[in-house]
Amino acid sequence: MQVFKTFHDLPAAATGAVIVIGNFDGVHQGHRTLIAQARAMAQHLDAPVGVLTFEPHPRALFRPDDPVFRITPETVKQRQLAAAGVDLLYNLDFTWDFASLTPAQFIAQVLENGLKPQHIIVGADFCFGQLRKGNTATLQDAGLAVTAVEKIVDEDGDDVSSSAIRQELRHGNITAANALLGWEWEIEGIVQKGDQRGRELGYPTANVPLGDTLHPAYGVYATYVQIMEDGENSPWLPAATNIGIRPMFKLPVGQVETYIFDFNRDIYGKTLRIRPVQRLRGEAKFENLDALIAQIGNDCAEARRILTLT
Repeated sequence: MQVFKTFHDLPAAATGAVIVIGNFDGVHQGHRTLIAQARAMAQHLDAPVGVLTFEPHPRALFRPDDPVFRITPETVKQRQLAAAGVDLLYNLDFTWDFASLTPAQFIAQVLENGLKPQHIIVGADFCFGQLRKGNTATLQDAGLAVTAVEKIVDEDGDDVSSSAIRQELRHGNITAANALLGWEWEIEGIVQKGDQRGRELGYPTANVPLGDTLHPAYGVYATYVQIMEDGENSPWLPAATNIGIRPMFKLPVGQVETYIFDFNRDIYGKTLRIRPVQRLRGEAKFENLDALIAQIGNDCAEARRILTLT
């Protein structure tokens, strides 16, 4: 997948695609349906498949004081779009100047003079341009070839949406969130030095900040971990992971602390992909360190049991 941060002066091979426009947070089943339709259209037109999206997510610009909400921060989103079969990613900077483009300016500058798409595919509720005044009809009135796809629903008839996935993650319902996503949700981050508390307790952890990733329900999870520097085909290692603020020690902000089983390597500065499989329990404050250590032992035993079944 080729990635472009601009719509200006693109090479000829990066224009004329069948493009899907959207935020794509989660790259979920609904998004993948749009991409699949784009792929079918692209094969018919002998064209590449493109996705037009934005960084940061527009909500972060318009509502900067909102809690962190991203299901897929930029690197994770790009990996999932590539896995979905996207050839060209137009990852445009979403600034106040860009947000101020009228629908007519967006059409003329970004689409007609920039990407020159052969066909555009959007969701049924797609809006664009200043104050979200543009929609599918606006594109069609400008003479662009557009297909609007109705909302995607799951087997129970419920909408597949980023909002629904966020709700499941915030309740710690990993299996339900993954079903809506169509892939196994993960957290990605660089291992940082912590206060060494886990090592003192006999369970040394790799500490990763949540950063721009949505905070799932705090608690202890059975997880798998991959070290990205070991390569994309490197093994996924079983682990027990605490996500939260550690009530016993009162971290100032939620973070991920993962204890990789039967593992003894220095991985400070390495990038981890951490896949929660199942939430074991919520965070808790214990009467003393002995009680905490005993519970960690129980958590690790339960995580090992669960992971042998996956």
